[in-house]
Amino acid sequence: MPYTDKTIGAFFEDQVARLPDHEFIVYPDRDLRFTFRQFNERVDQLAKGLLAIGIGKGDHVGIWATNVPDWTTFMFATAKIGAVLVTINTHYRSFELEYLVRQADLKALVLIDSFRDHDYLQTLNELIPELSSCQRGQLQSEKFPALKSVIFIGQEKHRGLYNTRELMLLGDQDDNEELNRIKASLDPHDVINMQYTSGTTGFPKGVMLSHYNILNNGYYIGDRQKFTEADRLCLPVPLFHCFGCVLGVMAALTHGTTLVPLELFDPLLVLAAVQKEKCTAVYGVPTMFIAELAHPMFDMFDLSSLRTGIMAGSPCPEETMRQVMDKMHCTDITIAYGLTEASPVITQTRTDDSVAQRTSTVGAKLPEIEVKIVDPDTGKELGVGERGELCCRGYNVMKGYYNMPEQTAEAVDADGWLHSGDQAEVDADGYYKITGRIKDMIIRGGENIYPRELEEFLYTMEGVLDVQVVGIPDEKYGEVVGAFIIRKEGADMTEEDVIDFTRSRIAPYKKPKHVLFVDAYPMTASGKIQKYKLREMACEQLGIEAKVFEEKVDNKQEKVKPSVIIHEELCKACGLCIIHCPKDILEASDRINELGYPTTVVAKEGCIGCANCYLVCPEPGAVTVIRP
Repeated sequence: MPYTDKTIGAFFEDQVARLPDHEFIVYPDRDLRFTFRQFNERVDQLAKGLLAIGIGKGDHVGIWATNVPDWTTFMFATAKIGAVLVTINTHYRSFELEYLVRQADLKALVLIDSFRDHDYLQTLNELIPELSSCQRGQLQSEKFPALKSVIFIGQEKHRGLYNTRELMLLGDQDDNEELNRIKASLDPHDVINMQYTSGTTGFPKGVMLSHYNILNNGYYIGDRQKFTEADRLCLPVPLFHCFGCVLGVMAALTHGTTLVPLELFDPLLVLAAVQKEKCTAVYGVPTMFIAELAHPMFDMFDLSSLRTGIMAGSPCPEETMRQVMDKMHCTDITIAYGLTEASPVITQTRTDDSVAQRTSTVGAKLPEIEVKIVDPDTGKELGVGERGELCCRGYNVMKGYYNMPEQTAEAVDADGWLHSGDQAEVDADGYYKITGRIKDMIIRGGENIYPRELEEFLYTMEGVLDVQVVGIPDEKYGEVVGAFIIRKEGADMTEEDVIDFTRSRIAPYKKPKHVLFVDAYPMTASGKIQKYKLREMACEQLGIEAKVFEEKVDNKQEKVKPSVIIHEELCKACGLCIIHCPKDILEASDRINELGYPTTVVAKEGCIGCANCYLVCPEPGAVTVIRP
């Protein structure tokens, strides 16, 4: 049986009773500290404030904010009243926000004023002009009929918006009777969290997760790191991701571990927070750890308190892993793998696993979860060392996609197995290796981009007859977005026109870096567009060059002259490709960029062009070699 069948609110209150004066959340840059008791009092006050403005059980509340202190307050307050917290990517622009607010049927939206150069309030007022004339809590929007309240995180007053201070004051005026009644009516299997993911269809889908899903997953994630009340977790990853709110907040809650969140990632702030708060654990994707290790002030900080943590999001190069273990003292660092639909972690390494297991596998399955590898065509279960689709079943499987029954049925079969869309294999010790990507996804610097969503968006631009979006190799990000557009007759749009069209409407990481205009697309005999040929065309036209080295065809190694390497959809950044160079000029760093993803292989200064170097890829079809 899973660890607990309590709601998040009930479990939290148990921890308050057990550890009332133990620090739960610390914001070192703001010198804010909350014990379990203090934080619970603030959460209850906000929960009553939400009830006072008409937010209750089952209502959807979106939160569009960085890791500000009240992010977690809203997380627990909504959980206590049974409202569903819908997390919103801070990079979203008006196009994505409009889609999410409408698709999620948000009744309330919580937000900060801005993020970097994006003015959230301006975007909101442009999308909802009715805000300027409505009474707070009585919004009537033509675009968003379900949306009634907008809440600003802070004390500033804005027309048509509540602020958190006002909600706290409203909460002060109510006794606990209504709150206690609602808490008693909640079920651990109620949906309590929705996170949007692109998955296998074009537009993002709202993954519905319950108390039971994320509380239990958080417990086992923390258990793999051997968390206790003595641990202090530095959390620089976004709370709008499962990485932050489940691997971070839920893992800490279930073990009485102190949370030390950072509002935004900055390697210097991470190092400073670890030293100041004597953190024993730190989270991040490989590029975060690489940035911390490379910071010019790294040696000035005492990181000896560190012990464990999680590295996830992409494979970790072995050299980086060794440096994290040695220089950062994270000898017990773990690797985790999963997907939002699985709450999210399915597998995780253990604290005493070897470096090889931490860099070449994603660990063993968590307790109380079933995992199998199946032939994606026949559904037949495969054995040790056989490659197929990874599927899981258990307490962690989502409740479904919000208002998308067909897509839910495609992802979770009749027997309750969640199909990951990832290609994998398992070894004799029960450790899983992700070997390919079945989903047609572009991964740019750790961010998933689904081509279909961008294609639908670009179709709305005047003059576009047809559009295809593909991933194009990039030395910095691994992949970037490339758009191939067929213009309508008479249209004279330019690349700059297309980029201008996307600039304020979609998240910056989704914007096409390359726009190419074509008259037709390469197709198969059956009429299917050959996207790999579009990538080849892009590399040729853009002059993307690389030295290379070997194409693996039918398990045979064929040495080729310097060419261009393109990592196809099958490539899952497994980190197992090997470069052989007789002069030792090429190293692993040439095949794994700073973000942890394979990219084009480039010869270093000193290469004599002997063409005796080559690349070995363990996955036939994962690499395309374009000969000059």
